[in-house]
Amino acid sequence: MANEVLTEKEVEKLLSNKYVKSINKAGKIMYTDEFRIYFIEENSKGKFPREIYTDCGFDINVIGIKRIESSGTRFRNAYRKDGMNGLISKSNRKKTKDINNKYLSIEERYQLLLAENELLKAEYEVLKKNRLIGEGADNGALELAKEVKFNIIRSVVKNSKLTNIIRHLCKISGISRSGYYNHFSAKSIQNREKKEVQDKQLQNNILKAFKYKVRKKGAKQIKMILSSKFNTVYNLKRIRRIMKKYNIVCTIRRANPYKRMAKATKEHSTVSNLLERKFKQQIPGKVLLTDITYLTYGKGKRAYLSTIKDGSTNEILAYNVSDRITLAIAIDTIHKLKKNNRVKLTKDSFIHSDQGVHYTHPEFQKIVKKYNIGQSMSRRGSCWDNAPQESFFWHFKDEAYIKECMTLDELKKEIKRYMTYYNNDRCQSDLERMTPVQYRNHLLAAS
Repeated sequence: MANEVLTEKEVEKLLSNKYVKSINKAGKIMYTDEFRIYFIEENSKGKFPREIYTDCGFDINVIGIKRIESSGTRFRNAYRKDGMNGLISKSNRKKTKDINNKYLSIEERYQLLLAENELLKAEYEVLKKNRLIGEGADNGALELAKEVKFNIIRSVVKNSKLTNIIRHLCKISGISRSGYYNHFSAKSIQNREKKEVQDKQLQNNILKAFKYKVRKKGAKQIKMILSSKFNTVYNLKRIRRIMKKYNIVCTIRRANPYKRMAKATKEHSTVSNLLERKFKQQIPGKVLLTDITYLTYGKGKRAYLSTIKDGSTNEILAYNVSDRITLAIAIDTIHKLKKNNRVKLTKDSFIHSDQGVHYTHPEFQKIVKKYNIGQSMSRRGSCWDNAPQESFFWHFKDEAYIKECMTLDELKKEIKRYMTYYNNDRCQSDLERMTPVQYRNHLLAAS
């Protein structure tokens, strides 16, 4: 039976053993990590604690059976709780900040490799799925969100036979361990649930604006519709975040790969550019923009749309639809403009177009002069000189249901519905978030 308090000679003898780190004043012996691991390895082979201590050069009479048994119990409990890593002193754990393979058995190293492989495999599957739907594919660099990594690690830890590997897996994934624990704290879970409820409400409101008048809309259009029609103001970033989260997509058509129109022939005459890109002159009925675009509908059918747009208010003043791109489509549009009683042109009004064959034709120019309307043309090959008209066609093809129309009559009805919507209900940022009709009335009231 050992003494409760060690003498100076006994302390000196114990400290001379390489497996003893230190002894405190109360007589508690601190063993090295090497001895703890050696003790567990030999004890698991069936060796008694007393034999292990004797083999390591300890005097049993000095230490005492009671100390040996209590130390053995402490070592075994630490091993059952944290494996070999539990036998490493806390000071050494802080230095490594990781599972040290030096102290792992072959079975534990195998289990660790399985956990790492499962983690990397799960991350790869998520990245592969994201690449297929196009997230981050434009720059070739895909990065998982932290929340996704947290959930993957939690799943791997749950299925793993190892304990205390969270730090190791967090290091592999490039995230902080504190962030992992914080993510699964009760407070964080409660905050996420609260945020999800708020996002669901935002989604419902955004969908109302998205489906308003059954027209396709992007984030900017949704923001203006919410403000003008539902008296709701949302930040543009918030709208885009909710659209991305709940996959609310406004499809955008591809750029037209074909040339819009043939070049003007020599017998046709061009005129100078009176507009010089001064589209917004704040005078309704002065600047008239016109152009023709093609429409593909039904099963490969094609029609053509000619419009005249007010440069100051963006209002479509007249339009004409035809299945043939003849001179008549442009001339009939001018006739419809003059027959529209709602349109009041100024004395110095002029119509601006590109140098297409329709607008350089002598017959068209004759009709324009007959109605006392001036004429202006863009420079050759410069679409920016008629940018607002080009922009209208771009939005029109995105938002109107052209392809669903099977006949020309159906197409004309859809275009009529869209023109009514565009002039009376579609808010625009460059019109102080008003519709074209509202902005026209606003300018007239201010003049």
